[in-house]
Amino acid sequence: MLNELKTVSYFHAADWAVFFAVLAATAGAAIYGNRRLKKKQGSKPSGILDYLLMGRQLTLPLFVATLVATWYGGIFGVNEITFNYGIYNFVTQGLFWYVAYLIFAFFIAPKVAQYQSVTLPDLTEQMFGPKSAKVAAVFTFFYITPVAYVLSLGMFLHMVFGIGVLPGMALGTLFAGLYTAWGGFRSVVFSDLVQFFVMCSAVLLVVLFSVHTFGGLEFLKAHLPASHFTLTGGNSWFNTLIWGFIALSTLIDPSFYQRCFAAKNPDVVKKGVLISTFIWFCFDLCTTAGSLYARALLPQAQPGQAYFFYSIQLLPVGLRGFFVAGILAIILSTLNSFLFIASNTLSFDLLRTRFKNVVLSNRIAIFAVGALAIALAHLLHGSFKEIWLVLGSYFSACLLVPILMGYLSPGRISDKLFVGASLTSAGAMTAWRFIPKHELLEALDPFYIGVATGLIILLACRRRREEAYVTRITYR
Repeated sequence: MLNELKTVSYFHAADWAVFFAVLAATAGAAIYGNRRLKKKQGSKPSGILDYLLMGRQLTLPLFVATLVATWYGGIFGVNEITFNYGIYNFVTQGLFWYVAYLIFAFFIAPKVAQYQSVTLPDLTEQMFGPKSAKVAAVFTFFYITPVAYVLSLGMFLHMVFGIGVLPGMALGTLFAGLYTAWGGFRSVVFSDLVQFFVMCSAVLLVVLFSVHTFGGLEFLKAHLPASHFTLTGGNSWFNTLIWGFIALSTLIDPSFYQRCFAAKNPDVVKKGVLISTFIWFCFDLCTTAGSLYARALLPQAQPGQAYFFYSIQLLPVGLRGFFVAGILAIILSTLNSFLFIASNTLSFDLLRTRFKNVVLSNRIAIFAVGALAIALAHLLHGSFKEIWLVLGSYFSACLLVPILMGYLSPGRISDKLFVGASLTSAGAMTAWRFIPKHELLEALDPFYIGVATGLIILLACRRRREEAYVTRITYR
C-alpha cells in the first residue's frame, strides 16, 4: 500500500522545472490574448464585445479547448465522490451530463443562435423582459461564483507548498484574476488552450501507469467495496436522479452560452459540443479510474485528496511535476472562466447603467467576485458535493423550466410570470428545507419542490392568459 503524504516538498528539481514551465506557458498564453485584445479593441465601441466575447470570432478548435477545460475545475470534488461511492461518480457527473450535452447541441444551440446576446441574462431579457433579466442575473451570479473552485485551488496550494488553505485561496485567485482581467475573454480562451492539453495528458498518464503497475479491473474489484461498482454507490435512486435533473442545467449553463455567443457561427457550436462530449467521456473515464485506484491503495486518505497523493507517488520524476501542473490547469481553467462570467453578470447585467466604462467595471468586478468566493469558501468549508448540489439545485429549479418553456412557446410567458415563477420556486425550496416533515417526505429533495412549484405556476397562469386572450377575440 502507498502512504498519504503531508507535503510534496521532496519533488525533484525536474518536477519543479516542468511545473513552472507549464505555469509560464499559461501566463504567456494569457499575455498573447491581451496583445490580441489591444490590437482589436483600441477605442472602438466594438471593443466591449471583443473584451467580453472575443468579437464573436471563436473558431472550432478554440471552442472545444475552452469548453472542455472549463468543465472540470472541481477535480477534488469529483475525486471525493468517486472515493466514497465508486462509479456512482461516472453516472452522476458523466452519463447524465452527456445526455444534456446532446440535447443542447441538437435542440438548444439553434435556438440560441437566433439571438445576438452577450450573456444569459441578456438573452433572458430578449425572451421575456427586463425584470426577468435581473432575476436571472441574480441566480446566475450565485451559481457561477466559483466557491468550489477557489476552495480547490486553496487545497491544491496547501498540498503542494504547505501554505494554509485560506492564504492559498487568496494567492491563487489573485493570480487567476490578474490574467483574466488583463485580456478578458481572449486571455481566458488562450490560457484554456494550454490547460486543455496539459490536463488531458495528465489524467491519461495516471491511468496508464496504474494499469501497468497494479493491473486492471480485477485488481480494483479485489480491493474495493462491491458497492463501488453499483450505479447508485449505496445512495437512493431518488437522490441519484437529482443529478440527472441538475445535469439539465447545462441547457441554461452560463459558460455554455458564453461560448455559443462567442462562436463564429452555429455550426461551430454544434460540432464543438459533440466533439467536447466525446473528450469529456474519455476524461471522466480517466478521472474515475484514477480515483478508484487511489481508493484501493490509500483507503485511509482524505477522500478529496487521495487521488492527488496517489498520483504523485505513482508517477516518475518529471511526469510527477507534469501531473501537478495538470491538476492546477484543471482548477485554473474553470476558475478563470467562472470569475469572468460572474464579473460579466455583475458589471454588465446588474450594474451596467451605473458605469460608463463596462470593461473597467468588469475588471474591478473580477476581484470583487474573487473576494466573495474566498469568503464563501472559507465559511462553507464543507463537502464539494453539497456545495454543487445546493447551488446547482436553486439555479436549475428556478430558471430551467421557464427558459425552456420560452424556447418551446415564444411569447407565451410574460416578464411578470417569469419573475413570479422563479422567485416562488426559490421560496418553496427554502421553506421545504426548514419546515418539519413526515419521515417519508424527508427523502424528497427541495429541488423537486422548486421544479414542481414553478411548473404549476407557469402552466396555470399561461393557461389563464390564453383563455383571456380567446375570450377577448370572441367578444370582438
